[in-house]
Amino acid sequence: MTKTITIGMIGAGRGAELHMGGYDRVHDIHIRYKWIFARREEQLLAAQKRYGFERITTRLADILEDPEVDVVDLCTPPYMHVEEVILALKHGKHVICEKPLTGYFGSQEDPLPIGHITKEKMYHACMKDLKRVEEAIEKSGKKFMYAENFVYAPAILKAAEIVAAKKSRILYMKGEESLKGSSSAVAGEWSKTGGGTFIRTGTHPLTAMLWLKQQEARAAGTDIHIKSVLADMACVTAKLTAYEHRHIAAKPQDVEDTGTCIIEFTDGTRAVVIACDTLLGGSRNYVELYCNDAAINCTLTLNNLMSTYLLDEEGLDDISFSEMLPSKCGWNHPFISDEIIRGYTNEIQDFMESIANDREPKSGFALARDTVKIVYAAYLSAEQGRRVLV
Repeated sequence: MTKTITIGMIGAGRGAELHMGGYDRVHDIHIRYKWIFARREEQLLAAQKRYGFERITTRLADILEDPEVDVVDLCTPPYMHVEEVILALKHGKHVICEKPLTGYFGSQEDPLPIGHITKEKMYHACMKDLKRVEEAIEKSGKKFMYAENFVYAPAILKAAEIVAAKKSRILYMKGEESLKGSSSAVAGEWSKTGGGTFIRTGTHPLTAMLWLKQQEARAAGTDIHIKSVLADMACVTAKLTAYEHRHIAAKPQDVEDTGTCIIEFTDGTRAVVIACDTLLGGSRNYVELYCNDAAINCTLTLNNLMSTYLLDEEGLDDISFSEMLPSKCGWNHPFISDEIIRGYTNEIQDFMESIANDREPKSGFALARDTVKIVYAAYLSAEQGRRVLV
């Protein structure tokens, strides 16, 4: 491959940082970093210096109207995604969209805070947004690439390879992403995030398990779909005193800080998704598969590729160890090649190959749609105390 793909990056925060780590490792395709967009010029200047973008802008139109831009990479907050996706597709651009694709972020008639309005209203509003995006994709003929890095984690890819080769039946899956909260100042507000820990972190293992189930079905030459969702959501930190809350970063206002969901598939099998903002000691990311002929455990973090014991942090200010740990002292398991282990490198490589070779990505619109449907069916199930058909 010798094709050059020109990107326009929308957003210059953490999402852009993770994606750029992937772009820098793309092989056999030349990537041109032409534009990066953000609201604040000082953020843009720092990003341009760090990543090497040719041009910076605070006008989205500069990127959308540039005929040289092949793909728009959306690393913006989720409440902006739907309109940005549709706009980019209308301008003839391929789209990479960070997770989640969408959520419910409120309307003018909603009382504040919006997290307390009926989840049935939220569910139906999300379904309308998903339909709008699907129609825009079909009309444009362009690629929609859903940036769910868990799908591309080496452990998840290897699990899929084993399941497909053995034609295993996945009877039960369990996946979790939990930590002590978010560093984002708005993570506790439904209007900014579309929910709490379940949509913010639970979507990672959720989407990976949906994708693994697709690989099982493809290997068996059959169709397996989602049948129902049963969930529980809660804010368990609400009654903690300030002292009791001191080690937990989560500050939920109208969102959940714990979520558990059981997914029933049409073949009668189950998957369980766990997410919480009450886990101390770093982040926990895993997916476990209980098959008819195999047991497969995929650990993304904290893994044991490396162990360290430190008595102080001298000289380590710029050395990244792991997520949401208060100290580098004592025993730790540092993240090693995190951009690879958690899937970002494989993700961007797949997206660039899908554009260059005109093929569908591993993670596309169907996964983005099903993830949102399950999340909001889970919120509805928890509110109504019943199983919800999807």
